[in-house]
Amino acid sequence: MDYSEITQLLKMATDQEATDIHLVVNRPPILRIHGKLVPAALPAITEEQLKGIIFKMLDEEQKANFKKSEEYDFSFFLEEFSFRCNIHSEKGNLAATIRIVPSHLKSIEELLIPPAIFELAKKRQGLIIISGTAGSGKTTTLTHLVNIINNERPVKIITIEDPIEYVHKSRQSLIIQREVGTDTASFQKALKYALRQDPDVVVVGEMRDLESITMALTTAETGHLVISTVHAPDAIETINRIIDVFPGEKQNQIRSQLSENLIGVIGQTLIPHKDGNRRVLATEVLIPTLAIRNLIRRGSLLEIRGQMEAGGSRPDAIMQTLEQCLSSLVRKGMISRETALDYAKHKDMMRLPEEALKPVLPKAE
Repeated sequence: MDYSEITQLLKMATDQEATDIHLVVNRPPILRIHGKLVPAALPAITEEQLKGIIFKMLDEEQKANFKKSEEYDFSFFLEEFSFRCNIHSEKGNLAATIRIVPSHLKSIEELLIPPAIFELAKKRQGLIIISGTAGSGKTTTLTHLVNIINNERPVKIITIEDPIEYVHKSRQSLIIQREVGTDTASFQKALKYALRQDPDVVVVGEMRDLESITMALTTAETGHLVISTVHAPDAIETINRIIDVFPGEKQNQIRSQLSENLIGVIGQTLIPHKDGNRRVLATEVLIPTLAIRNLIRRGSLLEIRGQMEAGGSRPDAIMQTLEQCLSSLVRKGMISRETALDYAKHKDMMRLPEEALKPVLPKAE
């Protein structure tokens, strides 16, 4: 492969259904395929080759920004894919991580995104959070949520992203997409001025610090719908992490704000499919009821899980715990019992089908 042509490397990765490309000097490209790191069958990259790959993707202003900060995020678009790139230094050498984002999303049903997304898309105000660890598909779920609103409601949507991953075309909605570092200096500044731009919906790529969380809550309080993501392992820990960002004397106030403005949390993780060749989305959905809002206000977050389980047991439920979702995936034959138990955080809450509980006996000779 000619390393001077970045398009060849990107096409190779997309053909192998990789989600990420890791580029480090003196190593071949490392691909993440179905959650596992796999070295590409290519020669090691030299420092000059890596510089050539990266700088072909940057314009002059981006090159200047990288040289100034020594770390830089940007987007790159090629055919049916967009690429979210981070360049940085590693042992004095240039290194890069490239996230591959398909421009054409699979359907909500194919991705197993919970039906709660359709109910949340109807909301006029409040805070919706999509949470999960890195690489758990948060941005994909967020994009589907924006797409539903865009297709069904005549509203103005302002997105603040770092960097822009999916480019939306305005349909029923008017969509304004702003990139941190290009269109605005920071999430905080963009959120501050978003309220003067007559939005109905504000999408914040990530709530990552006290300032952005404060502004997101304030925006929700002023009658707007705010959609954002948080790095957290589950729905309840999402609430806990938001509260913990604030100093102790302000946490009661934040608990009160969350209890009044939070309208939904979708927590998600990607787990191995039974066939071993792909991954499946497992989710939990928290929709605050009056009881849950009171628990948030009091800080009794551990009691919320019981409310979620009870809510998820109803025939018309849109709320569910991760364990209820995992049990359902086992019943559908999509994941194994062992995988479900491995990913469950509360194994005593699993409701696995009887046949899944039986030990597998060795075949008779």
